[in-house]
Amino acid sequence: MASERSSAESSDPTIISGTDAAANSMWEESFDTENHGVSSKRDYSPVSWSEYFEMMDDVVIMSGETKDVFRVYKSGQDGPLLVLLHGGGHSALSWAVFTAAMTSRITCRVLAMDLRGHGATQVRHADDLSTQTMSRDVANVVRATYGEIPPPIILVGHNVGGAIAVHAAGGALLPSVLGLVAIDVVEGSAMEVLHSMQNFLKGRPKSFKSIDHAIEWSVKSGQIRNLESAKVSMVGQVRRCEVEEGDSSEPVSPVTESVAEGHEEFYDLSYVTEKAESSASAEPCSVYSWRIDLSKAEKYWDGWFRGISNLFLSCNVPKLLLLAGIDRLDRDLTIGQMQGKFMMQVLPPCGHAVHEDIPDKFLVPIHAVNTQE
Repeated sequence: MASERSSAESSDPTIISGTDAAANSMWEESFDTENHGVSSKRDYSPVSWSEYFEMMDDVVIMSGETKDVFRVYKSGQDGPLLVLLHGGGHSALSWAVFTAAMTSRITCRVLAMDLRGHGATQVRHADDLSTQTMSRDVANVVRATYGEIPPPIILVGHNVGGAIAVHAAGGALLPSVLGLVAIDVVEGSAMEVLHSMQNFLKGRPKSFKSIDHAIEWSVKSGQIRNLESAKVSMVGQVRRCEVEEGDSSEPVSPVTESVAEGHEEFYDLSYVTEKAESSASAEPCSVYSWRIDLSKAEKYWDGWFRGISNLFLSCNVPKLLLLAGIDRLDRDLTIGQMQGKFMMQVLPPCGHAVHEDIPDKFLVPIHAVNTQE
């Protein structure tokens, strides 16, 4: 059983919801009361993973003569193990702010991993994004990190990561699973929006001239409403590429990983910003593009979510479903909730990346999963 640690309550002025968030954002950027109305620019510079996690590691999974390398971030030395699985297109860094808040209040261990095809993970067949393959990846990484008998495990997943967590728990791929937490992943609503996913992906910018601009876009577009989280999370979503002069829309030739995703504690920010904003004398120029093209994974989308509600209900462990709205429940989950088959909490209004927008709201319900008999 995890024990709570005493700590001061924290608040993040960037965590606000609905129309208030947009209004507040415009106010902050257009009017600075401390400087008598003079406009002040918000800081969109990236922040290192080491501000939130204790350790970064590459876990090698051997298969014959080949190997897959999974990037993981860890914190904590005692207590149950929270295995954190991010959503499609995101990375383990999306759990950074949540991890710092959780480990400061609860005695636990955290393992956040970059899923296949995402973040800094390097695998053969990176385009195999089936739930079967990715759930096996999770089991392999946990086994390689903690041995055949790992600590008691709570699987926590957001969106696609939630579906993978359900498959890992339902398939008994991991020993000693103590609980399951699915964040804003419901079969019914997920299947309804799949038809519009391609349009959503096409509507995003193809590239950014710097990490700072990627972070700024993520906040202003509402993809991540918490600026603190965006500053660490977006580094795992984009990577530096080189493009020929005059062709900034179609980045090619990814640059070596040493700047943005190597083992250095931080990236070379002076190089990032100066290179991106320099004159045409630097050829080719640098831009930042998405690490994964989710549009090419369309054949897996249906398999991520179809049947997930019943599989979630059948998992024989304490379960928690965290939702951004009660209207997202489908019929199977509605009946299961009425029968008391799982705990549910509806979160305050927030965006899609709910664990990034309001990380403090997750601490008590996830702790409740660990303590449920």
